[in-house]
Amino acid sequence: MAFSFSPSLVIFDCDGVLVDTEPVANRLLVRLLADEGFHLTYEECRRLFVGRTMQAVQDHVEAALKRPLGVDWPTYVRDRTLDAFAEGIEPVAGAGEVLHGLKTRGLPFCVASSGKFEKMRFTLGATGLLPLVEHVLFSAEEVAHGKPAPDLFLHAAARMGHEPHSCLVIEDSVPGVQAAVAAGMKVIGYAGDPHTDGEALKREGAHVISDLSALMDMIGS
Repeated sequence: MAFSFSPSLVIFDCDGVLVDTEPVANRLLVRLLADEGFHLTYEECRRLFVGRTMQAVQDHVEAALKRPLGVDWPTYVRDRTLDAFAEGIEPVAGAGEVLHGLKTRGLPFCVASSGKFEKMRFTLGATGLLPLVEHVLFSAEEVAHGKPAPDLFLHAAARMGHEPHSCLVIEDSVPGVQAAVAAGMKVIGYAGDPHTDGEALKREGAHVISDLSALMDMIGS
């Protein structure tokens, strides 16, 4: 069935939806976790951790290893990740065109990410997208519970002045789709990356697309 919806607000995830950071970040995370004695493949890393906060990653790994990684471990990973991003990242294909298109239509949009503000500003800045969204950024560090809890999306909608039922979320992770559904929002799953499990996004309630540019033909103004 074709997807058609006229939202009052479009909420974008950041990593994997607007900026193509997931391959770099997850390959690095695999190496850093191996240094701690927690071994997994790149594919397993993406399946387990994409869409989750670094604190949630730490909690999972500590439970498996039955030992702490240290209170500074998330900061260490974030710093190493930013160093890796500094070597070069790109926007997701079509992201700039979609944001410009929504702006031209006068349709409000924002970004709600599990990442911290520092990371979002860095990656969006490096890909040239920051000027379009710098005043409408929301982070999981603002709420009590990250994705898959609905807190972040509800926070973003409230701050932007929109009811949840009129919001459309664009996500590329299972926790993100779960969070949007729990918030009572419509959700489109972006599966342009070959390592994104589109069927898993669909099972959680998303309408799945592989071309971000297709979004403009699916929503009204």
